Amino acid sequence: MMQLYRVLPVILSVGLFGCGESSTQENTSTPVTENKDSFVSELPDTAPTLKVATTGTMPPFSFQDDYGNMQGIDIDSIRAIGEEQGFKVEFYKETWQNMFDSVASGGRDIAISGISYKDDRAVKYGLSTPYFFNPSSIMYAKSNVTINDIQDLQGMHVAAMEGSKQEDQLNAMGKYSDMTTRSTAYLLYEDLMQGKVDVILHDLPILQFTAKNHPEYDVTIVPYEGQDNPSAQQVILMAKGNNELINNVNEGIAKLKQKGTFKEIETRWLGGTEPADNSASDTTTTQLN
Repeated sequence: MMQLYRVLPVILSVGLFGCGESSTQENTSTPVTENKDSFVSELPDTAPTLKVATTGTMPPFSFQDDYGNMQGIDIDSIRAIGEEQGFKVEFYKETWQNMFDSVASGGRDIAISGISYKDDRAVKYGLSTPYFFNPSSIMYAKSNVTINDIQDLQGMHVAAMEGSKQEDQLNAMGKYSDMTTRSTAYLLYEDLMQGKVDVILHDLPILQFTAKNHPEYDVTIVPYEGQDNPSAQQVILMAKGNNELINNVNEGIAKLKQKGTFKEIETRWLGGTEPADNSASDTTTTQLN
């Protein structure tokens, strides 16, 4: 059994976003103004400042505290990379799709907000090397069934984020006649709790975070991707062909991995337990009570 992640008591937003590419929130064309206890860079004033697009609505990766400050795994990660590589970061709150578009158009330098590797993204954008293991997972609430892998979902009413890697994975197995797509993780979870669907699929940390904020429900979470699966790896998105920046970010990722900085960030937000490296023959189930 996997030990549960420990998460901070942050209120779940109905605008919770995942790895789809749908647009449901308002953009800001000006940088996010941060207030009390905001991060202060140790770099000199002459250091360059990069514009970073992020949703700001996707805990535990990117969200805002009560004072408007950006926080989360990805916020800490890109700040740490910048401090290591000599650039400051300025956050811009974007819709999920506009986060991608703003990088492609040059309006933003970087996008980071729970972005998983996908082959089509690698074609369209410049992607960093992986910095975080983020496996696809299944959540279900029924106690009279046992699900060990995505292959066990045949005949069930399943739901996933619109445009997500989980939707791609389901479609690759053959078209589900009973598949629903939703624009936010909260709506997926709501459908599951209301009995509208049998299971939902999303990224493991997001499902963990959602369930921990709703302890009144019993759910089971089953990760089904291993470390060797490219889509289980989280990446930073930049413009295609911007090799100088891509190399700079990759260099920072390599240095911080060696220092153990990403492990420290994971522990800060998720507790001391990492997602297990699972396969179909050795599946770890997380029971939330």
